[in-house]
Amino acid sequence: QVQLAESGGGLVQPGGSLRLSCAASGSIFSIVSMSWYRQVTGKQRELVATTTSAGRTNYADSVKGRFTISRDNAKNTVYLQMNSLKPEDTALYYCNADVLTRGFGRNDYWGQGTQVTVSS
Repeated sequence: QVQLAESGGGLVQPGGSLRLSCAASGSIFSIVSMSWYRQVTGKQRELVATTTSAGRTNYADSVKGRFTISRDNAKNTVYLQMNSLKPEDTALYYCNADVLTRGFGRNDYWGQGTQVTVSS
């Protein structure tokens, strides 16, 4: 129905930057919201940032002022610009999309995850 393709993860030193991308494709009528979550092994998945179709954004307190979520509606793509990265940002980052599909109703979709490692 809908596929999410993430890219941009990797290894970066503390204080560095990375940009994650997530492109949605498939039977999309419209995208209600797109978000980034992250998960560390053994811990619950946590919301990092969200952007809605109305342009509203929301961030976890731990990333405010360092991360910026943005969206290209024409490309059905969401980005996460991560600056001033800290070792505690190390996690598997997942893209999520709340989608009104063509013929399949409204559903929640997840990407496969992209690893971000912050280490010297």
